[in-house]
Amino acid sequence: MSRIGKKPVQLPKGVEATLSGQTVTVKGPKGTRSFTATDDVTLTVADGAVKVTPRGLSKRARQQWGMSRSQVENLVIGVTEGFKKELEITGVGYRANMQGNTLKLALGYSHDVDFEIPAGVTVTAPKQTEIVVEGIDQQLVGQVAANIREWRSPEPYKGKGIRYKGEYIFRKEGKKK
Repeated sequence: MSRIGKKPVQLPKGVEATLSGQTVTVKGPKGTRSFTATDDVTLTVADGAVKVTPRGLSKRARQQWGMSRSQVENLVIGVTEGFKKELEITGVGYRANMQGNTLKLALGYSHDVDFEIPAGVTVTAPKQTEIVVEGIDQQLVGQVAANIREWRSPEPYKGKGIRYKGEYIFRKEGKKK
């Protein structure tokens, strides 16, 4: 039995969910998102909550049960609060700034890196050493943050690079004489 799947997803004030077939659409103050569940689970919307139940006791149905419930909960969180990833830049001369819909990164290469921001995500650079990625789609926010981090991931000797806020970088000791 899925402990996560058993709990219904409560809909806060100002959020409404509609069901058409296996697709649940959640509309809230920040936008509209939808999720299509597999045929292994049944979705129901009643009493200000979305409930997910498995069809049968097969292994796949039990796997989809908890996953589908988590996806629906992420839709609700996305349209109410939104998702946010914060990145920190460490290194001499490393900096970031926004120019229109492009994030300009100076990361020690012979050229600046121009990163085009995809639709559905907002990226800001409050300081030259901070980048904030926000949006209503958790997967898209995480993917954009990972793509930015990929340009210069933190190295273990000096810790230079782009890291997630609060991320621990395992440091190595340099050469000894």
